[in-house]
Amino acid sequence: MTTAETGVSGPLAGYRVLELSSTIAGPVCARLFADFGAEVIKVEPPDGDAARNMGLQDEGESLYCASMLRNKRTVCIDMKTEDGRTLVRELAQSVDFLIENFRPGTLERLGLGYNELSRDNPRLIMVRISGYGQDGPYSHLPGYGAICEAFAGVRYLTGDPDRPPARVALAVTDYLTAVYAAFGAMLALEQRHRTGKGQVVDAALYEAAFSMMESYVPSFPRLGVIPKRQGPRLMNTAPNSLYPTRDDSYVLIAANNDAIFGRLAVAMGHPEWAADTRFATQIERGRRVGEVDAMLETWTAQRDASDIIATMQAVGVPATKVYTIADIFADPHFASRDMLVKTPHPRLGEVILPGIVPKLSASPGEIRDPGHPLGADTDHVLATQLGMSQEKIAALRTAKVIR
Repeated sequence: MTTAETGVSGPLAGYRVLELSSTIAGPVCARLFADFGAEVIKVEPPDGDAARNMGLQDEGESLYCASMLRNKRTVCIDMKTEDGRTLVRELAQSVDFLIENFRPGTLERLGLGYNELSRDNPRLIMVRISGYGQDGPYSHLPGYGAICEAFAGVRYLTGDPDRPPARVALAVTDYLTAVYAAFGAMLALEQRHRTGKGQVVDAALYEAAFSMMESYVPSFPRLGVIPKRQGPRLMNTAPNSLYPTRDDSYVLIAANNDAIFGRLAVAMGHPEWAADTRFATQIERGRRVGEVDAMLETWTAQRDASDIIATMQAVGVPATKVYTIADIFADPHFASRDMLVKTPHPRLGEVILPGIVPKLSASPGEIRDPGHPLGADTDHVLATQLGMSQEKIAALRTAKVIR
């Protein structure tokens, strides 16, 4: 396909993706392709992607899926039927990428594994997202992002030291894995440019989470250090924490190096701190984190968040109020960077979706439309991609192979 044929621009325009995934990591990975121009055909079972039941609903519409499924064509095929599997196999013959997050071995049992599909389409790049990877003793186990965060050691470090490990209220590992998987797909595409052949990209949720443990891995065998939960603080660094304000908010101030700490001390009216041997260096401040944080808390508690941030910005100290979603919608920076995009919606009139990340200067991505209803593009895809007649499509619908 060409950009002229699809009517879509972007660096991935002309590439076609078949998405056989559900919940978060797989759909987000495919959404990254769609945002930058690829034609993404999302295959869902008759009861739909489980993500359609996640998050808040508005008039029966999943607001989460309005964004996560944006820019995609949605096709409903029952892959438990032989005819359904045949349709998927035929669709896979003309795609560049296939993104799936079934438990390892599932597609092979359905006759849709990479070895089978690549015989008809040797250029196929299959992106496989799973909890524990495609091999190894745990590969057969189910794994969501939260499970794999715990397995990778990330959950143990999350929260306050005097409480059980906490949960981050976002699907951090799913999104990180989606980005790793998309990056792997681009590497495989570059290799295909050289060899003409596709390959498998194996992205494991636990490995994406474990990659965030990079600073701790070398230190354990050498020093025997088992890191602990730090709460809002940054280990061995101060000041870098959350500090309460007079107007019942919090600010995060990060004066990590000595030069920044000197500017902070002057702004707080205590220039002598920068010359005090107890606080003059990052190493010494790291030994007195509690003491340094107490000094800042006394100062911030007497001021409103806006005044603190203005003072910090005036002297070049990294700081921010801890934003709520309401603060984000009120802040001009998000709007000016197109991170809150008003998008027409066929039922709701309009929805606001998170903007495109990253931003490319010459070939930026775009939001063309919000996520489609379940099966909305089934007829169109089967007719245009497989050349199927309306009579055949109707027969498949009667047989409940599609909807």
